[in-house]
Amino acid sequence: MTPEFAGQLGRISAEIRRQVGVLLTRGGDVDCVVVGDREAIQLPHPGRSRSDQRRFRGVRCVHTHLGEAGLSRDDLNDLSLLRLDTMTALEVDEEGRPGRVHTAHLSPDFQPGEDRPLAQVWTLLPACDIHQLSLDFPAFIRDLEAEFARKTERHWRQAAGERAILVGVTTGRLEEAQERLDELEELARSADLRVLDRFIQRRPRLDPRLLLGHGKLQEIVIRSLQRDATLLIFDRNLTPSQARAICRETDLKVIDRSQLILDIFARRAKSQEGRIQVELAQLKYMMPRLAEFDDSLSRLTGGIGGRGPGETSLEVNRRRVKDRIRHLEDKLEGVCRSRRQRRARRQRHSVPVISIVGYTNAGKSTLVNALTQAGVLVEDKLFATLDPVSRRLRLSPEREVLVSDTVGFIRDLPEELVEAFRATLEEIEDSALLIHLADAASPLRDAQIAAVDNILAGIGLGDIPRLLVLNKADRLDAWHREALARRYDATVISALRGEGLDTLLETVRRRLANGKATAWAETSAVNEGENS
Repeated sequence: MTPEFAGQLGRISAEIRRQVGVLLTRGGDVDCVVVGDREAIQLPHPGRSRSDQRRFRGVRCVHTHLGEAGLSRDDLNDLSLLRLDTMTALEVDEEGRPGRVHTAHLSPDFQPGEDRPLAQVWTLLPACDIHQLSLDFPAFIRDLEAEFARKTERHWRQAAGERAILVGVTTGRLEEAQERLDELEELARSADLRVLDRFIQRRPRLDPRLLLGHGKLQEIVIRSLQRDATLLIFDRNLTPSQARAICRETDLKVIDRSQLILDIFARRAKSQEGRIQVELAQLKYMMPRLAEFDDSLSRLTGGIGGRGPGETSLEVNRRRVKDRIRHLEDKLEGVCRSRRQRRARRQRHSVPVISIVGYTNAGKSTLVNALTQAGVLVEDKLFATLDPVSRRLRLSPEREVLVSDTVGFIRDLPEELVEAFRATLEEIEDSALLIHLADAASPLRDAQIAAVDNILAGIGLGDIPRLLVLNKADRLDAWHREALARRYDATVISALRGEGLDTLLETVRRRLANGKATAWAETSAVNEGENS
């Protein structure tokens, strides 16, 4: 920055009584001119070029300050958020004469992931008069970036995988928001994410543009720089416009609760039916958000046979997604027909079906294994089981039933997912009895029970006879077990240790016998092909 360049900036700034800034490339070209008000300028986001966290943005900011003032907190925030090469404030007097120069850069001594004070993110160079400025900028920034990369290389080799910050926004009680964020953290753990930090903001109403306040979002983004996060996860579902607006404020990946659940389902689905259902749900979720990912909405397909009005890139993508959705729905209908045929065979043989439903990670697969030795995969993660499993269970020497393990439920289950898994959930329709399994030790027990009841009612299965069973009793003392059994009029068991299973089976026999809705089947009448 020569004195002549600084003088030109100062004269313009003094004449219009506003701050004036320029973004300069490393070659010295003016990339952008920004005019602010008297107190501040608002820098545009320079895009995603050079967004590797080990490198800087490749542009530096020089702007005026009217009067004697150093770098402001907003200036330093912009330096961090945009990963600029440097941030420089030039003092300008009432006549437009340039004075002292204040410059800051990101500190190579700051190690990402360490919980240090925010001030250590940047380094302030000694202030000097414009005529004494002698910094060889090209050599300075080259050496600084090399040192920054060298000091952070070890951290980057160790920091494998995605690292997330959780964000909750509420207009209600903070306790309820904390509970929801606890559940979101469990979802993140099930997706093999490392959670670095959590933020909750309570607001009188949700911001229609960013969901949370702009200042809080800046605080979160700076925190992500401190902790070296790669992902922001919002507990509330983001509208397409909110997702786009937040992405403009940060280079981090931004997802919401529904996207996280869909990702977990995509990881866990093993059967052909499960994979079809998950892909269908993902495409339906993506459809209204396609513009968010499209970088060239005005481009035409063009070329030979494509000249003229053509289609925009967005329209082509939407048409392809719609075609794929129709194809998947046809395949899913074929799977549904096969399911209906199997259900018809069971009904001909009068085999009672008992379906185990409940909140995710309540222990449904563990109970199926304990009752039938089915060998179903069991993990202490949400949505460990997605593909339904049915196994025979001998209730008495001459009587058998089919026990079905179903996908777990969760609060605010994405509508697209419920719709895609409707074929699977229809299996529950023919159940003579539902065992509603709940986690007795969970502090969110009541909310989880209510969530399952609401989902069953929402898909038209609320009238099927239900038996509430509280699992994980091994985590409670005897007094609490008895109190819960009385309060909920429920059977209390520990599927992991096999405690209370005899009582549960006796209750099931009695409920089925009293129901008189389904005839009992002799063992010989059960088709071997019913196993799945």
